[in-house]
Amino acid sequence: MSTQGATSPPTILVLNSGSSSLKFGLFTHAAADEALLLEGSAQGIGRSDGSLRIASPDGRVLVQQEHVLQSQTDALQKLCAILAQQHHAQPAAVGHRVVHGGPHLRAHRRLTPDVRRRLQEAVHFAPLHIPPALALIDEAQKIFGGAQHFACFDTAFHATLPPRAAQLALPRRYADAGVIRYGFHGLSYESLVTQLGANLPPRAVFAHLGNGSSVCALRDGRSVDTSMGMTPTGGVPMGTRSGDLDPGVLLYLMRVEGLDADALETLLNRHSGLAGYADGESDMQVLEQRAAAGDANASLALDAFATAVRKTIGAYAALLGGIDLLVFTGGIGEHSAEIRQRICEGLSFLGLVEGDAEGDAAGNVRALHTEEEKQIARHCRALLQCDDVQCDDA
Repeated sequence: MSTQGATSPPTILVLNSGSSSLKFGLFTHAAADEALLLEGSAQGIGRSDGSLRIASPDGRVLVQQEHVLQSQTDALQKLCAILAQQHHAQPAAVGHRVVHGGPHLRAHRRLTPDVRRRLQEAVHFAPLHIPPALALIDEAQKIFGGAQHFACFDTAFHATLPPRAAQLALPRRYADAGVIRYGFHGLSYESLVTQLGANLPPRAVFAHLGNGSSVCALRDGRSVDTSMGMTPTGGVPMGTRSGDLDPGVLLYLMRVEGLDADALETLLNRHSGLAGYADGESDMQVLEQRAAAGDANASLALDAFATAVRKTIGAYAALLGGIDLLVFTGGIGEHSAEIRQRICEGLSFLGLVEGDAEGDAAGNVRALHTEEEKQIARHCRALLQCDDVQCDDA
């Protein structure tokens, strides 16, 4: 792959990994913001139905390959080869989405050996998320050895939480050890704040609804409360995650069923939430189809999910003294009109009015596309332009 041109803005590659997927975007700088050059995703990594898709900003498919991805490493290597085929230079920076940085990494920063060490030490805060993120970082640093690498944390946006929201009702020593509410989906929420700009009113609630879901209360663009807690398992029920539970339920499972920490983690993160209600099914489109066909368990899953989100929005209305703007985002929040309607039922007393199908800004209930990768690119560009001391403190 060729080196970055001397006169053109440096390109930034953003990697956003999931358990069996990898989304990515290649960005340059134009018109005072990040401009997308390529985007794509590797799906079904490690499965027989794997695929790799790369498209131009206008949606034109440039690469479509099937059954080719054995691992994240394989996906990264193929991505590197395709970037070279498309005549794109070695990126100057690679930005990594990291779900949880633990108690000591609450701001986006350059990936140094010390940051890598601190991430390793924080594994117990997110054992399902941090290990694969570290593996991807290590491989990306090998493949894109000439680039600077940056970690962008989903928890960073919620560093503004006041103590009443951040500290849990436990003895103080646990807070001192990092057992606090961190909040997640921060990069998604940051992107909405950036998109709305001057049109963001003082009191807003954002709901990122997908396989993982959370709700966030914002005052003057800053997070003041959010539904997820110390881990992404808390809050509203999700695709396969339980959301909030009576702590006594966990004690029951330990005492009566003899579940240990690993078994509890698997149960709460892999087999609960919508999947728990609906006999293992967590796909929202499938659940909507099953509910329409009269499936009682699917209907229960939809009702419980929408009700939990609605209750959280209502609580945040009380916290903020009203809601000027409610924004839905994420795969479900953006694309499921039925779920948005179910959630908004009963909220008319708050004066919430949905905009039209074209996203008419006159409505104060809107669905917006989240731009996590673009937001990561923005942070990386800023960190590239600062000196080492500033970057360490960013």
